[in-house]
Amino acid sequence: MQIITDILLQFQLSYLNLSIAFIAAFILGLGKAGIKGLGVIIVILMALVFGGKASTGILIPLMILADIFAVIYYHRYTQWKYLWKLLPTMILGVIIGVWLGNDISEVLFKQLMAVFIILTIVIMVWIDRKNKNKIPTHSAFANGMGLLSGITSMIGNLAGSFANIYFLAMRLPKNEFIGTAAWLFFIINVFKLPFHIFVWETVTVDSFMLNLLLIPGVILGFFTGISLVKLMSNSNYRKFIFVVTAIGALLILFK
Repeated sequence: MQIITDILLQFQLSYLNLSIAFIAAFILGLGKAGIKGLGVIIVILMALVFGGKASTGILIPLMILADIFAVIYYHRYTQWKYLWKLLPTMILGVIIGVWLGNDISEVLFKQLMAVFIILTIVIMVWIDRKNKNKIPTHSAFANGMGLLSGITSMIGNLAGSFANIYFLAMRLPKNEFIGTAAWLFFIINVFKLPFHIFVWETVTVDSFMLNLLLIPGVILGFFTGISLVKLMSNSNYRKFIFVVTAIGALLILFK
């Protein structure tokens, strides 16, 4: 208990704050298990407790841990051709995000996140109105989604919205969707970690100690998510991801 108290004092957190962060960690676990579209809720909860930019550094080690669980569980379903279409421009987007976010103010940080969310909604509406059976094949679509995913991943850990749009557009079945996303975000989050440590300095020894308190929430959320995903058909899963991603976009826009 003394260790927990010391960590709370270090971050000037109450037990209520810790509970909110634990809930965010649980939702993170759910998301990595396949209950996609919840990333915005995680960002809102963590930003509420730690602030926008600081929360990204607290989240990244937890995300990598959850990514490892997801990669192990869903590896056999990974569709590598879709991953390689997104990865190069996503890496470029991360680098751009490092530059944009290095000296950015908290207010501008949130405004940029809101802009990205508006773009998400516009693109999702556009896809929904297109021919349901038509799959975008032009490289500009994958490159655009990859670039936006990388930028939003670094600035606000919101890459999931754009990646969801891409995988929805590709009509990937449930397990292939989750397996491909698992490897994609594991690679990207590991790539982001040095920037958080050495450039933004949002990952520290103290933040890592806080992560240790939140790990049980991630694990509990992941295995709960596995059970929930098994209950969904491919068609219902697709509808769920679309609706939750749209709702999440509106939440962060009007919070």
